[in-house]
Amino acid sequence: MHVQVHKQIIKQNEQYKRRVDKHCKRVVFKEGDLVWIHLRRERFPVGRFGKLKPRADGPFKVLQRINDNAYKIELPGEYNVSGTFNVANLSPYYDDEADSRVNLSQGGVDDAKSESAVFGNMDYRSMGSSVSE
Repeated sequence: MHVQVHKQIIKQNEQYKRRVDKHCKRVVFKEGDLVWIHLRRERFPVGRFGKLKPRADGPFKVLQRINDNAYKIELPGEYNVSGTFNVANLSPYYDDEADSRVNLSQGGVDDAKSESAVFGNMDYRSMGSSVSE
């Protein structure tokens, strides 16, 4: 009986692990990678935390991989906290400044001409119902 109960417990634990691992964030950083750190209020430097200020800071360099779940991060002295972070508090830094900027102005194109090219010669007066009726 004890063996059957033990097998059932192991089986249930394996099922639970599979369900939980579906939602687990699998991220592995290498030494030298840049990451954002997400900090609680207590871990931010004085004056850097507020309701409207960002909750993440960085990018910072990964100094050492302790294991799959913990990393040593290079922090400036102003933080006065341990440089060891759980992977849940880290997110990868992507240098996509050039891609994120969209050039909205088309280099001297007249907006009125571009609107007429898009909308054609529509008669806007006939689009709405008249108020005088």
